[in-house]
Amino acid sequence: MRFMASYDMMESIRNTNQWLGASTLAMASYPAFAMFPNPALQWLGAWGEVTERTFSRMVVKPDWNLPSFLGENGTDCTVVEEIEIKGAFGDLLHFRVQGRTEPKRKVLLVAPMSGHYATLLRSTVISLLPDCDLYITDWHNARDIPVSAGKFDVEDYTMHLVDYMRHLGPDTHVIAVCQPAPLALVATAYLAEEDPAAQPSTLTLIGGPIDPSAAPTEVTDFGHSVTMGQLEQSMIQQVGFKHAGVGRKVYPGLLQLSSFISMNIEAHKTAFTNQIQRVAKGEAHDHDKHNKFYDEYLAVMDMPAEFYLSTVDRIFKNGEVANNSFTIKGKKVDIGKITTVAVKTVEGTKDDISAPGQCIAALDLCTGLPDSKKASHLEKGAGHYGIFAGNSWRTNIRPLVLDFIDDNEKQTPPGYRTKKPAAKPANKNTAA
Repeated sequence: MRFMASYDMMESIRNTNQWLGASTLAMASYPAFAMFPNPALQWLGAWGEVTERTFSRMVVKPDWNLPSFLGENGTDCTVVEEIEIKGAFGDLLHFRVQGRTEPKRKVLLVAPMSGHYATLLRSTVISLLPDCDLYITDWHNARDIPVSAGKFDVEDYTMHLVDYMRHLGPDTHVIAVCQPAPLALVATAYLAEEDPAAQPSTLTLIGGPIDPSAAPTEVTDFGHSVTMGQLEQSMIQQVGFKHAGVGRKVYPGLLQLSSFISMNIEAHKTAFTNQIQRVAKGEAHDHDKHNKFYDEYLAVMDMPAEFYLSTVDRIFKNGEVANNSFTIKGKKVDIGKITTVAVKTVEGTKDDISAPGQCIAALDLCTGLPDSKKASHLEKGAGHYGIFAGNSWRTNIRPLVLDFIDDNEKQTPPGYRTKKPAAKPANKNTAA
């Protein structure tokens, strides 16, 4: 903590840059300057507009803004967001489709708690809504959670998933994206032993670090290159005075964002330079490709310090899920107890966050599951984002996931596609 700027200092730097951008835009837009046209003012105003928007988005939770879609009867179906279960650290959110009467696949989409809001999965949600009765984990920004709410670590996260699965019932299909994949696997194993009747029908794990050492990346290398003491001193800070969570120890979203950007800094520099040029030429608009991407990418949230540190320590350093030694309140959760839940893994050959080999390791851990209940898919040419939200997801992976759900549905209700024969044994892809 002593090796970094304080929480309030980081917020002050962000706020100052937002103010500089807004002030520059206001100055360059001053009507009197129009008497003496100067291209430099256009470029100055463009820089101010892009800068102000960039730094203001870092502290704003994006709206879902889910569009309506054409229903089966030819009418527009609007989507309403409802809180199914409210909690201090996160809510279980239900996307209710108005006017829909035929039952659809009940899907729990487990969003990552890795620095971005659940809205990062907006395109995933939009693609699933026409075919699914969809729920999602909507985690809260730790800076807004009072210290009195207590701690939140990987065990608490796992038990939240257990509670959600119990609430939704055994006809639920769980899809875990990225970071929560190992914890969703543990939650399913916990239910298999403690409450078998509440187990979901299927579990799909997309690009998650089940076994980070199976195919090391920069993310896994970082986890092994520092001690937990160094990590706590350099990454953990206390929330500042202007927020409800004042005093809570967190891994700041602004710090996480700087890490995201540093991993591909040249691409981000080029993107912002090009956007300033487009604004100066009058070619940019509010919902262009750049703004749609960066409005979401720059919107970051703080993570509870206990969750961040325990994730690094238990998932990456000690590999407790990979070694099947994860414990909850001192009791081991045996992944081999999963015997009826069909499990599918999805990976991308160009995933530089969770490389091929890390996620498919889940199938070997499910020793009590027959091969007919296991499946895997390796998407060629897809990066991390592409396997759950990009073109690869929409055109290839999503149909495969829905087929997998239908193949393992206990009872196919009306409105589903025709149920296919049982899935073939898993295709054990090797790391590319």
